[in-house]
This record gives sequence, structure tokens and C-alpha cells, in this order.
Amino acid sequence: MNSMKKILITAMLFTMVLGISSFKHSNDLNEDFNNYFENQTLRIDFNLNGNDTSEEFILKELKKQSIWAGSQKLATHTSVDMGSYRFLIYDSVSNLLLYKQGFCSLFNEWQTTAEAKSTKQSYYHVNLMPFPKNTVRYVLEKRAFSDGQFHPIQELFINPTNYFIVNEKPLPTKFTVIQGGDACNHKIDIAFVAEGYTKEEMKKFRKDVKRVWDYISSIPPFDEYRNEFNVYAVESISTESGTDIPGKHLYKNTVLNSMFYTFDTPRYLTTRDIKSLHDNAAVVPYDQLFVLINSAEYGGGGFYNYYSGSTVDHELSLKVALHEFGHGFAGLADEYYRSSVAYNGFYNLKTEPWEPNITTLVAFETKWKDMVPQGVNVPTERNKELKDSIGVYEGGGYSSKGIYSPFQDCRMKSNAPNNFCPVCKKSILQTIKNYIN
Repeated sequence: MNSMKKILITAMLFTMVLGISSFKHSNDLNEDFNNYFENQTLRIDFNLNGNDTSEEFILKELKKQSIWAGSQKLATHTSVDMGSYRFLIYDSVSNLLLYKQGFCSLFNEWQTTAEAKSTKQSYYHVNLMPFPKNTVRYVLEKRAFSDGQFHPIQELFINPTNYFIVNEKPLPTKFTVIQGGDACNHKIDIAFVAEGYTKEEMKKFRKDVKRVWDYISSIPPFDEYRNEFNVYAVESISTESGTDIPGKHLYKNTVLNSMFYTFDTPRYLTTRDIKSLHDNAAVVPYDQLFVLINSAEYGGGGFYNYYSGSTVDHELSLKVALHEFGHGFAGLADEYYRSSVAYNGFYNLKTEPWEPNITTLVAFETKWKDMVPQGVNVPTERNKELKDSIGVYEGGGYSSKGIYSPFQDCRMKSNAPNNFCPVCKKSILQTIKNYIN
């Protein structure tokens, strides 16, 4: 019997004995962390397989990694659940909720495409958590399209003494500290990972990382909190420069196997090789991953607590990098509604989107209602007189009807603005404070 089957069978046996009971919360966050976790990382690798209506969890690997980069508080410091998915970690004896993290996935986006109606696909995922001292229960949940609530997909019991948890040296990938490099539990750690850079191009990569980070950290509210970030350049080497552009019949042998034409959308640049991404990044502590692609084409992609990515040499690459980091870091939604995308009905207009910068008005009181100036109509007409005013402007989330955004233009809508709107700034600031407080 292979190791993964043993882990899965153990999980099923525990589930049969204990079942799923309601969770408890800790009232003493800081002091309790060291009772439950080591200052190292447990990596949970899995595939999600399926089509537009089905989803199957396949455990691939459990791995122990070096120092834990995240917060040393227990789960109750997170007041808002964001993301299309989340995973929760419970103490197996007391059922105390110890840790949780929301995230998004390229698989979830693919499920809304026309292709998903006629075929199945498999997408790789990685969840990171502090390494437990005792057996924990891992629960993966997905936000349902029908009601916007989280529902369980899979449950596993993980015993930290299991010798099938891989504990090996990371790949010998070189890295450079661009900024900081200390106190990772109290700062936000970003690993910029090289894609499409050859060994001879690593000097360029380091300069590109600094240029991109200098730009992002000059934009409010990042500018005020620049020193709260540790920034690393992870020098993963590709055989060839660039990235795949299938629509132009251009293919490159690169370390992360990125490509344009994701979902047959020319500018959409992503990688599905999440395993290689994390394998290379494992040489540094990281809360956020940013894939920097050595190309002069226009494009990128970003997914909340999954990764952000952009090219580096297009005239708009810095603005694209900032936009995609808005997705990956703060879970901001796209506010554009006229561009061609591959999604069909990405949002349910009868539920409130989880993203902080769009609304269907179903539960607007949970969004920026308190920031709308007195006298501004809801919904709000798009006109020049209100171009600098917070309102509720129809159009956003890839739809011109039924979804509303807080500003007529924002870094999450187009390349015209240099900055984020006040609502997006507020959300980014809250994310920063969640990490450092």
C-alpha cells in the first residue's frame, strides 16, 4: 500500500470515529500558538479534478518545509473569510480551530469556461500551514455558487510523526534578499520567482524584481508600510528565455511552464505548475508568491493567496504587476466589464460577492456603504462630476449589469489610473494589518 493511500485511510478511520463537530475558538491567541505549532511549515499538495459541476480532491504529498513565515496567532484573528476556497485546521482532540486561510484557484475559474462543460481537467494546489505538534484535522471547503457559503470538499487527519511526510532539503535554488530578510513572523514575506530567465539573465532578474517592487511599494497604501515587507528574488533557472505564446506558435522551455492564451484569452498569462513554483520558493520564507516572467508581451494573472504574476518588459508591465498583486495579496476583484474574458456567469447576482470592491447590493452593508458620501445616489450614475467620488457604479466583475464597483476608474479597472481607489486602498491596508498585527 502506498503512502498516500495510508494517509487517506487514516483520515477516513478518524472521520468515522469522531465525525465533524462544531468548532471552538481560542481566546488567548498569541500564547496558544506555541502550544500547537512548531516554527516550521507543513505543505499540503493536492489536485482538484473535475468539470463544471464536479470536483474531486486527490492528495499528492505532505511535506515539511523550513521556517514558518506567517502569523503566530491562532485562527480567530481572521474576522473575514475571503476566497473561493478555504482550509481550516482543528486540534483533533479538543476540536479547537487553530488556523484557517482563504485562497483562490485557476481551477475554479476554469470551471466557469465553456470547455469545462465538455471535458475534465486536473489542477495542482498547495496549502501552507504552521507545522503541528500533534494530530490535526484538515478541512478543505469551497464557496458554493448557489448561496455564497462555504461547504466541505475533503477532510484529512494529519499526524505530524507520520514518516511519509517528506522532510528533504529544498532545491538548491539561489536567492537574493532585495529588502529586509528578518523577523519573518512579524513581516510580510514576498518571494519573487524567476520564470523564463536563463542562468546568464539572473542579473537582469534581480534588477527587474527591484524595479517592480520599488513601483508597487511607491503606491498607497504600500508606500507607508514598505518596511513591513521582506522581499526575496528566487533565481529559478530556465533553459530558454521568455514564455509560451501558443497563439503565435512560440514555445519556450521554462522552469515554471507558464503560457499566454490561458482559457484561449491572448493576454492571460499563467502557470499551472504550482508544484515547481513552491519547490523553488522553498529556499526562503514566504507569505506571497509573485511569478516574474521575462517577456516584453502584455499580460499577467493573479489569484488570492495562490500567486500573482506579470511580465516585466512591456511599457505597462509595472501597472499590470500592481493590478495582479491587488488580486493575489488583497483579494480584490476585477472592476472592468467590457473586456473579453472566457468566463460564463462568473458571479451569481443573487448572492453578495466575497471580494471587497464589488457588490450585487444583496448585502451592501458589508461592503463600502459607510464610505458613500451623503447625497450620492445608490446606484450612482457615471458622470464627470462624480469621477473622484465613491459611489455605487454599475459595471464590474466582467458584467455591465447587476454588479457594482465603488469608483468610476481604479487600478483594478483599467491602466489609466496610477493608484487604487479609496475602497481598494482600505482593503489593502486591512490585509497589511492582518499580517503585521
